[in-house]
Amino acid sequence: MRISVIGAGSWGTAVSWLLSGKGHEVSLWAREVEIAEGVNAEHRNPLYLPEVALNERVTASNDVEQALHGAEAVVMVTPSVGVRATAEAMKPALGDDTPIVILSKGVEQDTLMLMTEVLEDVLGNRKRIAGLSGPNHAEEVSKGVPSATVVASYDEGVGRLFQDAFMTEFFRVYTNRDVIGVELCGASKNIVAIAAGMCDGLGYGDNTKATLMTRGLAEMSRLGASLGANPLTYMGLAGMGDLIVTCTSRHSRNRGMGELIAKGGTMQEFYDKTHMVAEGAVACIAVDELGKREGVELPITHHVREILYEGMDPMTAGQFLMGREARDELHGMGLVVD
Repeated sequence: MRISVIGAGSWGTAVSWLLSGKGHEVSLWAREVEIAEGVNAEHRNPLYLPEVALNERVTASNDVEQALHGAEAVVMVTPSVGVRATAEAMKPALGDDTPIVILSKGVEQDTLMLMTEVLEDVLGNRKRIAGLSGPNHAEEVSKGVPSATVVASYDEGVGRLFQDAFMTEFFRVYTNRDVIGVELCGASKNIVAIAAGMCDGLGYGDNTKATLMTRGLAEMSRLGASLGANPLTYMGLAGMGDLIVTCTSRHSRNRGMGELIAKGGTMQEFYDKTHMVAEGAVACIAVDELGKREGVELPITHHVREILYEGMDPMTAGQFLMGREARDELHGMGLVVD
């Protein structure tokens, strides 16, 4: 197929490498002119994953309509805060039925919409929209390290189309009809990863991080249950799988930012150092508001928000979490327990 990849950061670069390696013709949209010129002239992204060699089936443009010309399918990999504006720019160049899969993870702050919902709101026809999520660090995928992911779609045919497009001998792709659950997992796990990084920055041990991750998963599941997600999705690649890798990996920008914050750094310092967006820092506001709307307790999410935006001390937040009222372990998770 001819596939347009919209977004030329680390993940967009890795995806372009993977898809072109399968024989697809890839048209990559880059906001930065220097990235488009570097890909076309040197077959490398000069800013993100510059060590990854892209083959000649990848061409790039900083004109979104040119990048979409002739596309049989679209892969969106832009930061979540830019999804609506990018979709609006894409709209004139897209057919009404062109399949779109979004890899961005988050909840829109003003509307509290998931990323697939934002695309539906701008582009219409939700049957052609899917989301992809899983334990997929770009640094490893772009080296052919064995990995797996899940594509969630409203239409089974669209899910299978993207399953076939992405599946390789080292990148295994599953399908799932639980779009809400897969998308909520992707947004929420980044917040938990920031908290996990704070555990590292404060010098806490393995017990602490395991506790934080487990209770973070329970928190994610409670929100999913209130919005109609399948509880089993949280045990899968988009839930537990992505949570493990994002909370523990040296590649994780969310974990890394949390560690920096706990050691006295700032979000601006993290951005200046990495030139990357830690999606959890954006998602914690919208997910916290989503929890308030649904009447669901999200204590980890709320305290991450307070640390990042209201100056709460991370150690104080930890003390609050440990001192909360005792509860049943599975409360509010949508599970039936005898």
